[in-house]
Amino acid sequence: MTNDPGDRPDENNPFKGTPFEQLFAAFGAGAPNPGGGAGGQGMPDLSALMSQVQQMMTPYEGSVNWNLAKDVARSTVAQEPDPSTNDQENSRVAEALRLADHWLDQATDFPSGVNAAAAWSRAEWIEETVAVWRRLVEPVAEHVVGAIGDALPEEARTMAGPLLGMLGKAGGAMFGSQVGQALGGLAGEVLTASDVGLPLGPVGKAALVTANVREFAAGLDVAEDDVVLYLALREAAHQRLFSHVPWLSAHLLAAVEDYGRGTTIDVSKIESKMSELDPMNPASLQQALEGGLFEPEQTPAQQAALSRLETTLALVEGWVDEVVGQATVSRMPAAAKMQEAVRRRRAAGGPAESTFAALVGLELRPRRLRDASALWGSLRSREGHQARDAVWAHPDLLPSPADLDDPLGFREHTEEPQVLTDAEFDVALNELLDQAEGDQAEDDQPEGDQPDGDQPETDQPKDEGNDR
Repeated sequence: MTNDPGDRPDENNPFKGTPFEQLFAAFGAGAPNPGGGAGGQGMPDLSALMSQVQQMMTPYEGSVNWNLAKDVARSTVAQEPDPSTNDQENSRVAEALRLADHWLDQATDFPSGVNAAAAWSRAEWIEETVAVWRRLVEPVAEHVVGAIGDALPEEARTMAGPLLGMLGKAGGAMFGSQVGQALGGLAGEVLTASDVGLPLGPVGKAALVTANVREFAAGLDVAEDDVVLYLALREAAHQRLFSHVPWLSAHLLAAVEDYGRGTTIDVSKIESKMSELDPMNPASLQQALEGGLFEPEQTPAQQAALSRLETTLALVEGWVDEVVGQATVSRMPAAAKMQEAVRRRRAAGGPAESTFAALVGLELRPRRLRDASALWGSLRSREGHQARDAVWAHPDLLPSPADLDDPLGFREHTEEPQVLTDAEFDVALNELLDQAEGDQAEDDQPEGDQPDGDQPETDQPKDEGNDR
């Protein structure tokens, strides 16, 4: 018996003509052939295939193998030194955050949102933020992994039977691997817990990733203590906004989730990528993942949702930029250099962000940071920081993308409220109360006592002539 394709009828191949024919042919390449000889020709024996795929996976819940994702992420950061933080680093970060909160008290009426301070290693950033990443990624993963089964024709699904569940698990494992690579890359770049503009860490816990902060400071003509303090100011400002604008965190996360639920993928692209996979060569899978094996496509509705999300992220980062600028204007000579360095860094992004953008379809860096910062600064200079911060009272009050096109004109034509003295206020209040009492008295009159508008008024009593 040989492995010639002609010896195995097409009707015994449930993946014939689907994007997975090449993938499973490749998986069978290294498997023993029941008929003798090397594998690699035609489709493998399904029972042997099940055994191989099962060995590749461990049990997990959901659409993504998050245990695998964390392992891959931590393996990625372990490729470079990632020492655990010590008491001295934790004390340095805590002291910087205390000073930052003191300075911010003069720039915004939002009180401190920092309940705990920490210095994180890159691995700790992964562990502390993975719960939120899971919430963000799962909606996308459900659609992407579900496309594996949807790509099979109905007759193939019937013939494949229990293998479909294993296909989903294989997709979840592949997606988990790509998520892990993205998180591992981000862990090597982020500076603080809220560096990407999303509330990723535990509520009220402010943190700096000290190894990345040191690398960032090394490329600047600024003292490292100033770098630490400036980043602590940004982190503390984020914490104030997320803690005291109750709807903001849920608004951002829900926007990402809603975006993910509309995800679709190009099955033909998966077919093309899978045909190139060589499971005996780990680098082949790595290249496919980095090339966007499961890269989602954007629908028009998603593009609109993405525009709204990017606008909110820009407004968050712009507000932080403006508030920190006000807090440091007379206290930190190096603040202007730090502000420009952070702006350039956020505008440029990095390789890890490109990977995440390919994975979820989201740009983590707002492209309109400067416009948003100018908008908040203009509003504050015209109406004061209380008016600037009051815009966060409700999502409907937030500036729109059109407002960012003309940041200096936001609310420029809004009439300023009239300022009354105490005496003027009392007079206006009494007039309002008198008017309310008069209206109430009219409402309390019996209907029959109302004058008839169609009859001229006379000196006769109103009830004369009425039949009793």
